[in-house]
Amino acid sequence: MNRTVRTFVAVEISPEIRARAAQLISRLNPTAAKVRWVEPHNMHLTLKFLGDVDLLELPELCQAVSDAVADLPPFEIEARGAGVFPDLRNPRTVWLGIGRGADEMIELHAAVERALTGLGFRREQRRFRPHLTLGRVRGAGPGNQELAERVAEHADFAGGVASVEAIVVFSSELGRDGPTHEALATAALNGR
Repeated sequence: MNRTVRTFVAVEISPEIRARAAQLISRLNPTAAKVRWVEPHNMHLTLKFLGDVDLLELPELCQAVSDAVADLPPFEIEARGAGVFPDLRNPRTVWLGIGRGADEMIELHAAVERALTGLGFRREQRRFRPHLTLGRVRGAGPGNQELAERVAEHADFAGGVASVEAIVVFSSELGRDGPTHEALATAALNGR
């Protein structure tokens, strides 16, 4: 029997950023747009989504992630500014951006990407843009323009700060009430 686990690598966020993100959602929510908002307890900064990974490959994967980031130094991030992908005319993903610490997040992503590409995982083709996903827009609709306008009004939203001292390999189980994430391994940033 071949068992797999839906897996991703991410940075956990601080309670401050989580609370501020929830406040931002409450400001963006009252529109006619159909958005599936992320529950605050499920918020994280995704570095790499891996999909279904064989259980037997998890130890090697976790070790590769740990080795990849061990020499990188801890750093601080500031969550700042609401935005959407791909653009305000066609909002699909609503996010909270990263201001200070974005370059370090990009470096962290690159280290993880190199390590996992070496294990046979496909390299992401899009440029990595550090962000905290707040919600996913469900199709086109009359409320999408209003949502885009509200997002634009919060382009400078101050989302709080966090110290990044480790990254986490998570499993994600999809359920009726949304996903459930469980930490499989933590990889510390021990550089100076």
